[in-house]
Amino acid sequence: MSYQAYLDTVKAQTGKTVGDFRELAEAKGIDKHGEIVKWLKGEFGLGHGHATAVAGALLRPDAFKTPKAEKVDAVFSGKKAVWKDTYESLLEAVKGLGEDIDIAPTDSYVSLRRGGRKFAIVQPTSERLDIGIKRKGVDATERFEAAGNWNSMVTHRVRITEPDRVDAEVLEWLRAAYEGGT
Repeated sequence: MSYQAYLDTVKAQTGKTVGDFRELAEAKGIDKHGEIVKWLKGEFGLGHGHATAVAGALLRPDAFKTPKAEKVDAVFSGKKAVWKDTYESLLEAVKGLGEDIDIAPTDSYVSLRRGGRKFAIVQPTSERLDIGIKRKGVDATERFEAAGNWNSMVTHRVRITEPDRVDAEVLEWLRAAYEGGT
């Protein structure tokens, strides 16, 4: 699990952002790692790993301000750089769905979000570009397989092995995920 994924899970579980926790910790006068972890575990029921991630974000806020473009560049670096142009074209097409499209890069993939809610992810490997799509209640197909344990934040995965395989069918699935429908 990436560091950002820990923070995302904490927000989903508690409804609080790192900024919210910062304000609460400052109000309580808590500013040491161990104290913060103990407080988060006791008061918010966080597990050790999640509490540690939040404590790290509170104590080193500048470490978590890497611009999104730099994070995307890191995801598409090395042997995975061959997929950067395909990702950029895909993102441009997805942005045409609405003005509320945002991205949230992690260490290994880029989330596509609408109003802060993830509806798809794009994860490169050296051999292919995996696109995860969230479409609950929609049966898997030969091309759009069940995501299974590949990534629990999406329901389907399509494996792109050639740039031209990001076609109208893929874009239609992304549109349906964006709209939250089937």
